[in-house]
This record gives sequence, structure tokens and C-alpha cells, in this order.
Amino acid sequence: MVNPSTSSVNNDAQQGGGAAIVVAVDGSEASNVAVQWAANAALKRGDSLKLVCAYNMPQFMYADGMVPPQELYDELEGEAKDKIATARKIVSDFSPEIQVEDEVREAAPIDYLLDLSQTSQMIVMGSRGLGGLSGLVMGSVSAAVVSHAECPVVVVRKENNVTEENKYGPVVVGVDGSEISRQAMAMAFQEANARGALLRAVHAWSDAQFHSTYIGLAESQSQWEQLAESEQDLLSEELKALREQYPDVEVEELVARDRPIHALKEAAEDAQLMVLGSHGRGGFKGMLLGSTSRALLQYAPCPMMVVRPRHS
Repeated sequence: MVNPSTSSVNNDAQQGGGAAIVVAVDGSEASNVAVQWAANAALKRGDSLKLVCAYNMPQFMYADGMVPPQELYDELEGEAKDKIATARKIVSDFSPEIQVEDEVREAAPIDYLLDLSQTSQMIVMGSRGLGGLSGLVMGSVSAAVVSHAECPVVVVRKENNVTEENKYGPVVVGVDGSEISRQAMAMAFQEANARGALLRAVHAWSDAQFHSTYIGLAESQSQWEQLAESEQDLLSEELKALREQYPDVEVEELVARDRPIHALKEAAEDAQLMVLGSHGRGGFKGMLLGSTSRALLQYAPCPMMVVRPRHS
């Protein structure tokens, strides 16, 4: 390896452990929107930011034992530093109070971000929406980081600009009664508390199993009402402990007879953040992500935080 693996640029943050919020920077429009969203999150949470950019030497440069010239490493590193400088300006323009550090590294983006996820509270990444993370195809870097990071990952689409309307919107969380859903709920309450935002808890269910005849309509209606009541009870019970832990968070309970994807998308139209749990497990990086999480990563109207199971 000709070039050193790491190049630190500037550090305005306090020295110590890993940054609370890591932002993947690639210079694209989506990445710039993600930087702005992360700046807003850092300001509300009172956290620092770490702006990171990875670059790779093209594989063909190693063909036939060829050694890439040092000038090429310097050029790639210089371009990465320029992207970081642009990102730092976005942060300082948003608020000069935010503490920022940055790092440029020659590394595979997936491995680099997954390594950072071990010491970060969250990773924020930009996304074009129907294609995946900016500059990268869905199913490779995006799915790998979302599916395997040790911390929550927030995906911000280029349409998700921070505006006066949405930056004070609710935090939306999907609730389904599973353990990973409870972990997502805990993150959602934490975010809503830090932001002074309404928490909108969404539980979607279907009554498709009740297809009644005219004769059985009355009995079926009674069964439907019982089911609807039990689903509402499930949501209220799931929220109980966290409502007690965060008494200052205003909670709106929404039970919908609908597909989870549609119910969550509709509930997040005015939101500043959606939080969703995903099992996202698989033997190979990026090979598996829950269908609801995967669909909403592409279609959600607001930034989305994916929370994976914690492993001891």
C-alpha cells in the first residue's frame, strides 16, 4: 500500500470516544442533504458530528502487478478532503455551535462504516431513493450498512431537506409487539424527547381473515370489533413502560387496518424522522433486509432510522 490508510483533516470536537453521529460524505446532493439533517439532529441532541469520507483505488490499477503512482493516491485523497470541506461548511452554515471532526480514509466503504458503527450512536447516510445510497446501488453498500451496523442507521433521501415545516414534525415509530420493535420504540422515544417532538406510534393490522356471509355478518362484526380492541390494547401495552420513562413526550397512538408499509408512509408525511426495527440478518453483507424496512428506505417521505437487534 503506497498511501497511508488514514488521513485526519480537522478536529473541532472535544477529544475522547467515538462521535455520537457519524455522517457518510460523498459530495452528492443526497449526501449534502444528509449532512444538513445530521447537523439539525446534532444541535437538538447536543451531540458532536464526525464527517467521514472513504476512497478506493480502482481495481484495474492493480492489474498485472501494476503499482498505482503516489500522485493518484494524492488526487483521490484531495478530492475526498474537498468533499469533507464542503460538508463542514454545510454544518457551520446551519449552526456554528456544532462540534465537528472529520476523517478521510482509503478503505472499502462498507468495512469502514461498519467499523465506525461499533463506537457511534448513529450513522447518517444519503440516498437517492429508488436506487440506494448516493453513488452506490441498493443491495450493496446501503443494504450492508443498514443490515449489519452495530448502531442505528439513518437514511436521508435527497428530497428530505430540512424545512421549517418538517424540522418540528413528529417522530414516527412502527410497533408490532416484537423485541426489535421495542428496541426501535426506545430509540424513537429518545429522539422525540431530545427534539421536543410528538411521538406517533403506528400499529398496523389486517382483518382479511374475516370474510363473512350475509348470515354471519353480525357474528363477524363482533369478532372484528374484538380484534380491533385487542390490537389497540397491544399498542397501549407496548407503549406503557416507555411513556412512564419519558413523561414529557406527548404520544399519539395510531392503529390502522392497513398494510404496515402504507400505514407508516401515510403517518410520516409530516414527520421529521421515522424509526423502524429490522431483523436484517444474513450470512453475507447486504443479502437480507426486512421487506417493510427495505420498501420504506426507498419510499418513506422523511428520513428513516433503522434499528437492528442488539447482540450481547
